[in-house]
Amino acid sequence: MKCALIVPAWKPDEIFPAGTAGSQVNYWQPLGTLYLGACLIEAGHEVEFLDGSFLSHEDILRRVGALKPDFAGIYSTTFGWPGAVRTAAGIKALDDRILTCVGGPYPTAVQDACLGDGCEAIDAVVVGEGEETVVDILDRLRSGRDLTGIAGVIARTEGGILRNPPRPLIEDLDRLPFPARELLGDRSRYIPAAGTYRRKPVALVMTSRGCDRRCIFCFQMDRERKSGIRGVRYRGVDNVLREIELCLRQGYREIKFIDDSLAADRDRAMRITAEIRSRRLDFTWFASVCANQADRELFQAMKDAGCWAVLIGGESGVQKNLNTIRKGVTLDRIRDAVHAAKDVGLRVTVPFIFGIPGETLVDALKTIDFAIELDPDLANFHAMTAFPGTPLHDRAEEYGTVSGDLRDFTYQGAAFVPHGMTRDEILKVRQMAFRKFYSRPSFLLRRLAAVRSRDDCRTAVSGLRSLFWLWMDRALFRRKKPALPPAPAGRAPNRNIP
Repeated sequence: MKCALIVPAWKPDEIFPAGTAGSQVNYWQPLGTLYLGACLIEAGHEVEFLDGSFLSHEDILRRVGALKPDFAGIYSTTFGWPGAVRTAAGIKALDDRILTCVGGPYPTAVQDACLGDGCEAIDAVVVGEGEETVVDILDRLRSGRDLTGIAGVIARTEGGILRNPPRPLIEDLDRLPFPARELLGDRSRYIPAAGTYRRKPVALVMTSRGCDRRCIFCFQMDRERKSGIRGVRYRGVDNVLREIELCLRQGYREIKFIDDSLAADRDRAMRITAEIRSRRLDFTWFASVCANQADRELFQAMKDAGCWAVLIGGESGVQKNLNTIRKGVTLDRIRDAVHAAKDVGLRVTVPFIFGIPGETLVDALKTIDFAIELDPDLANFHAMTAFPGTPLHDRAEEYGTVSGDLRDFTYQGAAFVPHGMTRDEILKVRQMAFRKFYSRPSFLLRRLAAVRSRDDCRTAVSGLRSLFWLWMDRALFRRKKPALPPAPAGRAPNRNIP
């Protein structure tokens, strides 16, 4: 059968401030969708991937009209939900016989509410991991049967909403086919943000699923951490290395490991680095680690195996804030991890968050000071966001207020405001943090001295342009919002911020 897998159309300035989008936007490979594509291809179906990162809404509909698919699978985040609704409506206008199905973090969080008022063009919701579910759906379509009994599916029927039982998480990840990167087309378009890669093209690889941390702002399929080992399901080391070798044969020169923490199992991480060295694989790579799971020995092993940069979660410069978000780490451990990574020659990125429940403006200023003290190569300053499906969203009334406008659930939206702070304070302190961190003469001189190639030069120019707008535009993080189709009835964020 014919399948269209779709990421709805979006524009960088809908997510990032227009003045800084060039240095912040990520065009990452949509790994989850590529896994679905691989499973459908393995099951004998014809698959076309339509990526709204590079196609307009009209282009997507034209391609769907030419393909005439039996099934359209539409990916959606919280911010992307209006685009998913619009895409489904456009597809149904082309051919009402196409089964339209949504999946991703937002549909998994709000579930059957995705079939509520204003969402009549959506036929079904895939809840949780979709690799096995979409194959079962296509098997039913091929045999002319309905979706009754398919685990992980909520569907619209003539008699109402069909709620099938949940599907267990996939414990044996090694039995999944590798992501169908051949569906991407021009892979050179898929690059991370400027300054966060060294060689192109860049492939994304996930060696595990889940996280053993319990941060209140993070969306996890396994919220109770009952699967795998303390909530983390690991692929076998040989399986990971075979995917890396396939990526290299396909021409990729760098890999970004997108595990929540590659160091969640330190011994396994050491085995992966040892295998990369023993097989003499030539690629550069980037990974994220939790500060209390890594040490100098691991960082050195990573660097010896081709790693050039790591992301280490910082979040706040105030210990009580780290305790509030259940980060499970101390300020000293963050310091130790950042210093150890820098000592072995890795470039370090540290993200921080403003608007943590209970945070004050004084706390936010301490976080800026902490970022400057750590002096990583890159720092990101985010606004806390209470995404549906997270503990923060579940207890939002206790912590603060959540915007009812899905367009605020972006990099610049400040969709959550804790008691004791205002939205304007969060937006202003973020801009102040970027200014103070990136305007330091020592930082600017170090970055200019690191320019070695044409890509480095483009990154430097993009960064300077962003810095200009950080100083010139006082309302940088406020923007005109795109049109908003309705949110799912009954389960959308339920409190408004002006």
